[in-house]
Amino acid sequence: MLSVIAIVPSAPVMVPELAASAATELAELREAVFAAASALPQRWIAVGVGPADRVVDPGQSGTFAGYGVDLRVALSPGAADAPGELPLCALVTGWVRGRVNPQARAEVRVYSTDHDPDAATDGGRRLRTEIDDADGPVGVLIVADGVHTLTPPAPGGYDPDSVPVQAALDDALADGDTAALVRLPRAVLGRVAYQVLAGLVGQAPRSAKELYRGAPYGVGYFAGVWFP
Repeated sequence: MLSVIAIVPSAPVMVPELAASAATELAELREAVFAAASALPQRWIAVGVGPADRVVDPGQSGTFAGYGVDLRVALSPGAADAPGELPLCALVTGWVRGRVNPQARAEVRVYSTDHDPDAATDGGRRLRTEIDDADGPVGVLIVADGVHTLTPPAPGGYDPDSVPVQAALDDALADGDTAALVRLPRAVLGRVAYQVLAGLVGQAPRSAKELYRGAPYGVGYFAGVWFP
């Protein structure tokens, strides 16, 4: 049974060991992410994006070494000691899990960024069927970013047209507007994950709660909780 959905960014800069001098500046974002994830039960299914569809089982562990620090994370208490090659969404899932609920078990579903809206929402519907057939409560963690062109120093450069796109995304996540998520443009980095969320929930969640919206360093980040 689907119990709750937490929405967090896939930003390595949230991790204090990677953020260096920015760690204090991002404290509000981190606390919002932890608050969102703390609503999840013991079994998590994380949803993120990557170059190809992939399932990462809870027995895996990984490291942020590719982002500058050999910080180890795991997807369950009994995960393998030797770190494997995990996508960023799985690394962030493992880091969040370790901070808010070390006894939780997280499976990560990676969806290709090439999926069109129909394929993404269909993936969400199929995931919902799978979760509804499961015994006990299952929480979903959406690990995704908005646009990365919101300010001149942004990693994608500055595109003023992306500012209203991010505002519309933030509003949709704050209001539980699944129809708006289906219409997201490809400029949204986590578009497919958000469209999987739309398929997972259907018409609308019972309620939605915003915990954070902002664009440090020109990238749109949102944290919140949906109750199906």
